[in-house]
Amino acid sequence: MTLPNIEQICQQLAHDLADYLQQQNIHNPLLVGIRTGGVWVAERLQSQLQLSDDATGVLDISFYRDDFTQHGLHPQVKGSELPESIEDRHIILVDDVIMSGRTIRAAMHELFDFGRPASITLVCLLDIGRRELPIQPDVCGTRLDLADGQLVKLGGPNPLTLTIA
Repeated sequence: MTLPNIEQICQQLAHDLADYLQQQNIHNPLLVGIRTGGVWVAERLQSQLQLSDDATGVLDISFYRDDFTQHGLHPQVKGSELPESIEDRHIILVDDVIMSGRTIRAAMHELFDFGRPASITLVCLLDIGRRELPIQPDVCGTRLDLADGQLVKLGGPNPLTLTIA
C-alpha cells in the first residue's frame, strides 16, 4: 500500500473545512484537537485557516474512554485546555484518525461537561471506517482501506508522519 502524503492531505483538509464553515455560515469557531494526534492536526488547521491562538483548545479524553476500566489510565494524562465556557460556541472537533467512533463519543461527552456548544463539527484527517458507533466526520482528509489487523499511526508534530503496522 502506498502511503498518502500527509502534508497534502492537511492542506486539502484545511481547504475543505474553510468551504464547509462558509457554507454553514460559521464564524469564529473554537478548534479543539483531541490529544495527541488531533492536536497536531488542529495546529496545522489553525495555521492554514489563520485562526487566532485563542480560537483553539485541547481535549484529553482519558477519563471519558469506555475502555478505562479494562486498560486503566494512560500514563501521560495531561488534562484538557479549553476556555472557561464553550456555551453557544461552534466547536470544530479535530482527530487524526476515526475508526470505531468511540474516541469521538468520549470527546463529545467531555465537551458537554464544559457547556452546551451551539454545534459540533467533526473533522478527521484519516478515516479507516471500522465503525462501532454511528458517528461520521463532517469533513475528512482521506479514507484508507486497511487489511484486517492493520493499524495506522500518526507521528509528529513536525513533521507529521504516517505508519501502517
